[in-house]
Amino acid sequence: MKTRAYLYIIGAAALWGLIGLFVKAIAAQGFSSMQIVALRAMASASCITLVMLWKGLGQLRIALRDIWMFIGTGILSLVFFNFCYFNCIQSSSLAVAALLLYTAPAFVMLMSLLFFGERFTAKKGLALVCTFIGCGFVTGAFDGGLNLTLSGLLYGLGSGFGYALYSIFGKYAVQKYSSLTITAYTFYFALLAAVPLADFDGAALSKINLTTIGGSLGLGLICAVVPYLLYTKGLEQVEPGQASILATIEPFVAAAVGMLCFAEPMTLSKAVGMVLIFCSIVILNIREK
Repeated sequence: MKTRAYLYIIGAAALWGLIGLFVKAIAAQGFSSMQIVALRAMASASCITLVMLWKGLGQLRIALRDIWMFIGTGILSLVFFNFCYFNCIQSSSLAVAALLLYTAPAFVMLMSLLFFGERFTAKKGLALVCTFIGCGFVTGAFDGGLNLTLSGLLYGLGSGFGYALYSIFGKYAVQKYSSLTITAYTFYFALLAAVPLADFDGAALSKINLTTIGGSLGLGLICAVVPYLLYTKGLEQVEPGQASILATIEPFVAAAVGMLCFAEPMTLSKAVGMVLIFCSIVILNIREK
């Protein structure tokens, strides 16, 4: 069961690694980063609603006292981490933003220690170090000096913290609800928060075309609904700290997509980073005596 849960999480992270394919297509139409987040939330909410209609609307039944869980996964995690991430890119650089985003496993482990009593072992510590250094190499953050500002640092750490919150709120939610219910409410609450922040004026609406619709559906279904269903399902069997490290396969996949689809060069730095990320996953699977 745990091996299957690991595969769910790694599969989710691999699908998240495809985000660049669709974001580039939508951004080329002239949409801002926050508008792309809102389009993704719209598409995700629409896709998950169709699934709910097929599975039965009874899946949407939740207790009002549990709404805080979905505010956590949808607004405090998805919308907040995207807001911080894009602001970090503007304040510093893409490499710095990507590196600081992957401070998330450290935040998850600290919060899991406080809220779930999850043990912090030497194995997890070693995997965490390999993950962070590997992400630094893959993103190129260690290549030419870090262009880091105070605001960039704060936004970057905020993005990592927000990214980590999904594992924490999601772990509480899987104790009472199915992954389908959790994913649905996550995107419904994300939609409520993202659309007002996106500022869709007449000029933005006039840019919507088949490319935008296709890219949004790709972001919504392939890079949101399916991976969040898989990741949430994996949280039923895997500790949040382990899940967050397994999910760092995402930059590995993103780098591979960049090389295969956008002719980005394969550098020694990227190769070393990929190996380190893969090593962190292997370390987590070593049985402790």
